[in-house]
Amino acid sequence: MTPDDFDFLRKMLRERSGLVLAAEKQYLAESRLLPVARKYNIASLGDLVQQLRVMPNSPLAVATVEAMTTNETFFFRDKLPYDHFRDTILPALVAAHDRDKRIRIWCAAASTGQEPYSLALIIRELAQKEPALAAYRFDILATDLSGDVLERARSGIYSQFEVQRGLPIQLLLKYFSQVGETWQIAPEIRAMVQFRTLNLLNDFSPLGRFDVVFCRNVLIYFDQPTKIQVLNRIARQIAEDGYLALGAAETVVGLTDAFRPLTEKRGLYVPNPAARDLEPLAMAGGARRGM
Repeated sequence: MTPDDFDFLRKMLRERSGLVLAAEKQYLAESRLLPVARKYNIASLGDLVQQLRVMPNSPLAVATVEAMTTNETFFFRDKLPYDHFRDTILPALVAAHDRDKRIRIWCAAASTGQEPYSLALIIRELAQKEPALAAYRFDILATDLSGDVLERARSGIYSQFEVQRGLPIQLLLKYFSQVGETWQIAPEIRAMVQFRTLNLLNDFSPLGRFDVVFCRNVLIYFDQPTKIQVLNRIARQIAEDGYLALGAAETVVGLTDAFRPLTEKRGLYVPNPAARDLEPLAMAGGARRGM
């Protein structure tokens, strides 16, 4: 791959997925794209890039972007966000939604599904201890740029290595069935999660309003303007009493006033009422113009 080919690839990835690929990461691109070239019977990475130049909207372009996105995940990754979900988020939302008894959760960049399934497992375990939770409807939406990883997520099938990463043994034995050398999560847990292909650079307002958004370990791959844009659009999708969970290396500080950190809850943010006070005026103006 020539330097010019790599520059073209970097620009395409940034435009299509928001991924900022550093100049010194050409080796990473080559290692991840060689299998794509073999799959499409392309002789070299230079030929692959040439085809991308000619057919920018082809299945090859989709496969290239998906191959370059990072899909590292595991059950109950980093632990702390799930402690926040169980101990802080759920009790507050259950109390707030006592009338409608419906809570909507969005896992953005869900990869192969371990994150949304981890949340579903927490809900199921708590509902067994607190029967009142059984009356609540929990809608978990999991999205990702890659259709391939979402297909894996829908199947709920994981290798021995994957179930050993973060998943307590008691939950493995309780909610998974062994299928040959793999493990499949129980149908009732799979039924709690809906999966949908979504690019965070595109409009996601049709998804509706959410009470909780997990957007973890994806913003780190974006440049600053893209981070700001995505965070501000997420803010418009979160209920006033909702929560945003980010990864350990991510923050809203210095990027947007739409959220504020929750005191002593690292990685957890809530909508900033001061920023939201301006929205009704803007919406009213838009409504008048549309009449």
